Amino acid sequence: MLDALTTEASSPPGGPEIDQLSVTDLIALMNERDATVATAVRSVLPSIAAAVTAAAARMRDGGRLIYVGAGTSGRLGVLDASEVPPTFGLDDVVVGVIAGGPAALLSAAEGIEDDDQAGAADLAALGVGPLDTVVGIASSGRTPYVLGALAHAADNGALTIGIACNLGTPVARVATHGIEVPVGPEVVSGSTRLGAGTATKMVLNMISTATMVQLGKTYGSLMIDMRANNAKLRHRAVRMVTEATGADDATAVRALDESGWHAKLAIATILTGLSPAEASQALELAGGRLRTVIEERG
Repeated sequence: MLDALTTEASSPPGGPEIDQLSVTDLIALMNERDATVATAVRSVLPSIAAAVTAAAARMRDGGRLIYVGAGTSGRLGVLDASEVPPTFGLDDVVVGVIAGGPAALLSAAEGIEDDDQAGAADLAALGVGPLDTVVGIASSGRTPYVLGALAHAADNGALTIGIACNLGTPVARVATHGIEVPVGPEVVSGSTRLGAGTATKMVLNMISTATMVQLGKTYGSLMIDMRANNAKLRHRAVRMVTEATGADDATAVRALDESGWHAKLAIATILTGLSPAEASQALELAGGRLRTVIEERG
């Protein structure tokens, strides 16, 4: 029952009546509640780690990471997916699906979340298969659209991950990997864009970032597959190359020019002495892992 969900609960008796608080006290209360979210996420780190390990294994073989959600949960999934191409240089590998389609990013389409067949149909349209990982996101843990998507994914052999902000939820129960973050009641009762939204964003950050690291998209903490397509990012690319190699700026710029402003390739050419074409081939053979290429040629 919806009324039994902690994310729908009102503040405990004797708690603050937020409409009677000063602005200072209200935002302090919100900050205090947000501070508890990180602790709640910390309690499920083993579940997140297991999910990332399983997802990365499939993605190494060419699978996708697909987020599915409705309302705020769907928007957070689309947001995280949209940041992957510029940060890690991958297109169409991390995909965000929201109930109601792109229009629901700007205008509420909350009614569609009750349609489990719509969730299944949206996943079918993507051709979900055994190499894919589908992450169902639902703060309540019971959204029919998400449950329909997870069921379709499972029927087609995909790995499934369920993220919820309540305990004992259907979304976590039906998924291969359930991640339930107990955030408790919201400052505004039932407004899961608040604590639950913050928790969800934290978990998605971990899933996408840790998965990309496992796929060799960083070298140390450097985002070496970043697309240097504006002045700020080109400056960052130069800084990454100099930091990784010890080369001066002029050498870094020359290597980046010769490598099409691909920092990973530029670093590989400087540290191994290979030409860009040779370094590109070596990286492909190493599954894109720069450290492997450097250690093999060191």
